Amino acid sequence: MNKIESFKINHLKLEPGFYISRKDGDITTFDMRFIKPYSGALLSNSEMHSFEHMFATYIRNSELSEDVIYFGPMGCQTGFYLLMRNADYCSVLSEVKDTLKKITEHRGDVFGNSEKECENCYSLNLASAKEISRKYLEILNNSVNTGAYEE
Repeated sequence: MNKIESFKINHLKLEPGFYISRKDGDITTFDMRFIKPYSGALLSNSEMHSFEHMFATYIRNSELSEDVIYFGPMGCQTGFYLLMRNADYCSVLSEVKDTLKKITEHRGDVFGNSEKECENCYSLNLASAKEISRKYLEILNNSVNTGAYEE
């Protein structure tokens, strides 16, 4: 059986950052890596769920909204995948940073925070979404990442 592309990456060497995970035609998968694998830390379900609601809403209302294919958490609890059509790394990274800033400054409820809009709205927590957004923005602002995985 063929090994999927994401299993070909040496996760022992991955650092938090923003990477191009793969390209399929005009669709680019970005790896938004929040936590170093095997560092002893994981994103909690509440953090992932809350951040997903906030980031997905903001990015789907951004200048890049027409090119957003999918945004969602990694099962390994270390980050998220963002799939974009016609993606330019620098433009997407800039919009990701802008979106993170919007989350940290957000006033009001988590988007979709009702039983009608979400199947588990009781796990949503704006403070946790803001905190992981702040931490990830700091990582991105201090990163020299070029978008490629380092081997």
